[in-house]
Amino acid sequence: MPAPASAMVNKAEQILNNTFGYRSFRPLQKEIIRTVLSKKDSLVIMPTGGGKSLCYQIPALIFDGLTVVVSPLISLMKDQVEQLHELDIKAVFLNSSLSQEEYRINVNQIKSNNVDLLYVAPETLLMERTLNMLSNLSVDCITIDEAHCISEWGHDFRPVYRQIAGIRPRFRDATVMALTATATPRVQDDIIKNLKLKNAKKFIASFNRENLYLQIIPKNNPLSQTLEFLEKHPNQSGIIYCFSRRQVDELAEDLQYRGYSVRPYHAGLSDSDRKLFQEEFIKDDVQIIVATIAFGMGINKPNVRFVVHYDLPQNIEAYYQQIGRAGRDGLRANCLLLFGYGDIRKINYFIDQKEDEKERQIAKLHLDALIRFAESYNCRRIQLLNYFGEKYNKENCGMCDNCSVEQKDLTDVTVEAQKFLSCIKRTGELYGAMHIVDVLRGSKSQKVIDKNHHQLSTYGIGKDLSKQQWLTLAQQFIQKNLIIKDLEFGSLKITDAGYEVLKGLRTVSGKLQTEQPDFAEQPVSDLKFDKELFEMLRKKRKEIADSLGIPPYAIFPDKTLIEMATYLPQNGDELLGIHGIGRVKMNKYGYRFLKIIHSYCQQKGIEGRFVKHRRKRHRHDSSLMKKRKYELVAEAYNSGVPVEEILSEYKMKFERLIVHLRKYKNEKGNINPDKLLSYIEAGKSKQSKVLELFEKLGTEFLRPVFEAMNEEVSFKDLHILRFYFECKSNSE
Repeated sequence: MPAPASAMVNKAEQILNNTFGYRSFRPLQKEIIRTVLSKKDSLVIMPTGGGKSLCYQIPALIFDGLTVVVSPLISLMKDQVEQLHELDIKAVFLNSSLSQEEYRINVNQIKSNNVDLLYVAPETLLMERTLNMLSNLSVDCITIDEAHCISEWGHDFRPVYRQIAGIRPRFRDATVMALTATATPRVQDDIIKNLKLKNAKKFIASFNRENLYLQIIPKNNPLSQTLEFLEKHPNQSGIIYCFSRRQVDELAEDLQYRGYSVRPYHAGLSDSDRKLFQEEFIKDDVQIIVATIAFGMGINKPNVRFVVHYDLPQNIEAYYQQIGRAGRDGLRANCLLLFGYGDIRKINYFIDQKEDEKERQIAKLHLDALIRFAESYNCRRIQLLNYFGEKYNKENCGMCDNCSVEQKDLTDVTVEAQKFLSCIKRTGELYGAMHIVDVLRGSKSQKVIDKNHHQLSTYGIGKDLSKQQWLTLAQQFIQKNLIIKDLEFGSLKITDAGYEVLKGLRTVSGKLQTEQPDFAEQPVSDLKFDKELFEMLRKKRKEIADSLGIPPYAIFPDKTLIEMATYLPQNGDELLGIHGIGRVKMNKYGYRFLKIIHSYCQQKGIEGRFVKHRRKRHRHDSSLMKKRKYELVAEAYNSGVPVEEILSEYKMKFERLIVHLRKYKNEKGNINPDKLLSYIEAGKSKQSKVLELFEKLGTEFLRPVFEAMNEEVSFKDLHILRFYFECKSNSE
């Protein structure tokens, strides 16, 4: 007779604590586990690093029978099984990477009921010998990872996934759980339909990875831009994605020549080289991998601190999945995309080679959505999350380039807009931005001459601006809805608003060039940890991992070492209060690390800082850390510390200072905004008009006021004036 659901959930919490070393579940995990234990089908959409694996690993340790995990990612199977073995969990995998002898040993363990978790490739699962073996066993759960592969509307459709549903009649007592990190609402429905999930409960976690900083810059000199970025991220682990094998090889050689620890990775390398280079990266023997999209699927390395897209990915799903390989430990990671129009032409060329018209149409729609995302001047998260069907309610995420870069004063670009729109009209609204710019700048390209566009009145009238400046303006004209781009052919069409500009009925403000990107390195954690001790702990971790032939993060992730180097635990009980340390790992490795910490504290004359129940409080540390920071900032402001000193001390932009003061005012009160007024650049009349607009439109969002002021008042000024308005309104 099965145990009551409540007892099983209590057992799940004990396993979470003692085996995995976590004190509380993340959002949705407990509800998902309860559903699985109740033998109900489920679809789980949870971002990379969001804790999907625990949702089937913990039930697997409670069920009497076997949990089968179907995954197309051979490297992920090996990686997860290694990590589970470190926790003394009985798990094996079956796939084509095993030798005959290894395969036979694993099969014997499965047949002997000596396995809780079996990881298997879909091709292996569908083999008759595998199905016959499993039919003689008790299978309680079938988990299908990367479930988006079943949908032709997904970015990684694999026909073999469609056959998985056919095995259900053989395992009527097993619950089925479909998992993926990337699925639009349409793909979600496709998964449920094609897997024939029965009354499936759908769990959709937020797609928002708050610790990822998103940055997109125009691609002009990609090698120089990448080198500048890498200089700001020394001794950090990262992935650089390129479009072609040739580009991977060339960039890897360039970086190696400049002294970087780097390896290439693509399908053109031998199996042995690919395996070696991936192992070196996973084990921290190599810091950077330059790769095609062939790399990374199934890589569960938690301390990847950056992902650079040297070339444009083919769609938003691919972009989201690839940046998802960064910051899986929850610490800050940076994601840079170099956006070039030449890359769009390359992708379109390959799309056009597809024989199936529906496939071409889907690929074009996906590419266009990515271009709109890259060209946007709004918060990156709003558009990214909207794409996956999630509404993002914040106006400023503080973790993307569009939100963190101060808005510069805009220039009147009405004349430039009229030139651009006129050229579109005179070329018949049949061409994309690149051709329009060529005509405006007087290019002698074959296409311009063949079309007789060198004889148009708009030919050469834009020589005063560079190609990049025109392309930057073109992006803004699309964002302002002066022009729209044909989804299939990429040609530009003039909108009604664009015709108003042509007729002189409307002015246009914009930026002639993009702002210089800031690659300044940011701390990976809010914790003020001892960096010298952290490096000592990291060295010990590497030493242990090498002796066991496993990745360092399988011992402890960086987040665990950072907490050790912050709280300086002095005994076993205190060490068990650190993130990611349960009884198993405490007994295996804990005392070796305690010895280093204890010796270091004695040498430096430092006392342990561990507070009882620190861990329980620290479970929700993101909000507590922010609270402490905004209180410190506000108290410094109230005590008369100059604004410039506060900005320098906390390494923040002016707008971020206002965010902290605003939060303090809402929760604590007592902030005098008057001394901020001296930082406003707009004149008194405009200030008065802005305050009237806040009275009329409210203060929730700044953009309506920005647009009502014809974009003539900067966002910095609007942040200050909104804060001033709210303070004065509350005091009246």
